[in-house]
Amino acid sequence: MNTEDAGAGTTPVPTVDQTRALGMVFPPADHRYTGMQLDFVGRVAEAAQTYDYDVLLTTGREVDDPPFQRLLAGGRVDGVILMEIKLEDSRVDHLTELGYPFVTIGRPGIEDAWWVDLDFVALGRNCVRHLADLGHTTISFVNRSEQFFRSGYESAHRGLEGFNQGIEELGLTGRAYFCGDDTAAGEACLAKILRDDPDTTAVATLSEASVAGLYRGLTRAGRVVPRDFSVVGLTAGPALTDTVIPPLTAAEEPVDEISRIAVELLMERLKSPGAPPRNVLLRPLITIRSSTGPCLSTPDAW
Repeated sequence: MNTEDAGAGTTPVPTVDQTRALGMVFPPADHRYTGMQLDFVGRVAEAAQTYDYDVLLTTGREVDDPPFQRLLAGGRVDGVILMEIKLEDSRVDHLTELGYPFVTIGRPGIEDAWWVDLDFVALGRNCVRHLADLGHTTISFVNRSEQFFRSGYESAHRGLEGFNQGIEELGLTGRAYFCGDDTAAGEACLAKILRDDPDTTAVATLSEASVAGLYRGLTRAGRVVPRDFSVVGLTAGPALTDTVIPPLTAAEEPVDEISRIAVELLMERLKSPGAPPRNVLLRPLITIRSSTGPCLSTPDAW
């Protein structure tokens, strides 16, 4: 068995088919898993089973977190899938230094990494363009929590980048907000949006778990979706889009496809350790439902 000095001890580097197990390092959002995160866990496990691999799930936001270190200790898994990727991610750096086979779901800030991701820059920009096509000129962006953003998570940064690009390209008025992953946070965020700028007529959101709260806040403010206010977002699929009323116009994160590709990339890396890195960037497609409509109302009507 090959070993590398991990700094905090000696970490075994697995050989192909040593354990028939893959590690999935997936820290929960705000200390609990969202519906979208749970979907990823299930789909990765299903994809791994097609190769006769089991999946060992653990948390670990940083390289020194005990769950992350325990996963690597003793050669428990042949390779690792990392989730909730940061632009500067100590876990990515550590595994790279070790030569430990891994793939990220999300784009890390280093070159020569194996990853698959949704194009969050395009997502933010496309949401703005969709709303602008409907006549909306004052649009807010509801991002993930401030802690999530400040920690450097790439989806939050790239989504905001795309939103700002869309606003600037089209000469619109835009403002961004942080929001926690729950209903109460969504309701509070919507109230702040309307306090800051009552002329706001649309929201684009990355916070799937807060959508119900955004709707509740609009109802409390007396604004009807989509007559008075439009909402577009990112979701994991119909579990949310079809349960909120009206159904949410959204780009559905292709959880099945991303999970399958992540496992395929890791299998490829295990089979051919010297192969050059491969990356897959998926284009987001917005499905039009009933939560977005023409900008017809004026603030005087409310």
